[in-house]
Amino acid sequence: MSGELRFESLQQTLILSGCLDRETLLPLWEQRESLLRGVTCVDVAHLERVDSSGLALLVHLRDFAGKHGVVLQIAGITDRLRTLIELYNLQGIIPLESDS
Repeated sequence: MSGELRFESLQQTLILSGCLDRETLLPLWEQRESLLRGVTCVDVAHLERVDSSGLALLVHLRDFAGKHGVVLQIAGITDRLRTLIELYNLQGIIPLESDS
């Protein structure tokens, strides 16, 4: 069973916490357009778990923002998420802090 996904906007940052996986991402997916309005950064430091579906959503959020002229930063990438990004060879889509 999956944990809960929580999200809140603070100025230009969308803060995600809990679990971002196929069981929890639907509310974020459904609200992505309004949640990303004015947002330039998604803080993932407080995520306990991210699966490949959650990673796909982060990729989509960056793409969605890019189509609206915003370079969406993903901040607080944990070692586990970093490993998943590297496993799927997505460093060009979700730049890792040491790659910037």
